[in-house]
Amino acid sequence: ADLVADLLVAHVELGADTGLFELLLKRAGGVVGAVGGEDSDTINDFIVGYKQGAEYYAAEKGGSVKVETNYSNDYDDPAKGKECAKALHDLGADVIFQIASKAGDGVFEAAQEGNFYAIGVDSDQKYIADDVIICSMKKEVGTSIYEAIKAYLNGDTSLWGTTWIADMSNGYVGIGYGEEGATQQVPDEVKAEVEALAAKIVSGEIKVDTTRG
Repeated sequence: ADLVADLLVAHVELGADTGLFELLLKRAGGVVGAVGGEDSDTINDFIVGYKQGAEYYAAEKGGSVKVETNYSNDYDDPAKGKECAKALHDLGADVIFQIASKAGDGVFEAAQEGNFYAIGVDSDQKYIADDVIICSMKKEVGTSIYEAIKAYLNGDTSLWGTTWIADMSNGYVGIGYGEEGATQQVPDEVKAEVEALAAKIVSGEIKVDTTRG
């Protein structure tokens, strides 16, 4: 047990920053959406933060927002993700966050066909459809594991036997806007506001809820 470090990724922080981001981009209230792969604590941890972020920013600006969600109940079939995204768009959502792995590719396809925007997950997915993917919620899981093992091999065992949280404060989660040359829908001033809001999450000024108890 002493040689095990439990890595906990702070999905909820990124969900919150992504929710804030959507409202920054829209500059108004409205309807936003999220497609989850399944109704589970892990997926809902993203959604809890996503809702809180959107609602926080709307309240700060004196507006309102409705967050619509559904689940593909599948992680491999893009057709199911596409069906979910179309259903959310029919409810008025014009920015949809996908949290459904490969099934989420269908969200991007629906966005292209339906002329709305999407947000990627886990890695920077903008390269898949840079005309509609405005950003992605990135988790640097591989890097965090590498750094933990590197520290251990260098004689630092402080992480082992503990739960290590990979979050915004240590740089292992963040928002990606694609590679240089990718189409950018987001103005630099909006990106700067997102960074400022992320700093408030890191500092604890903005408290983010979680399904993890």
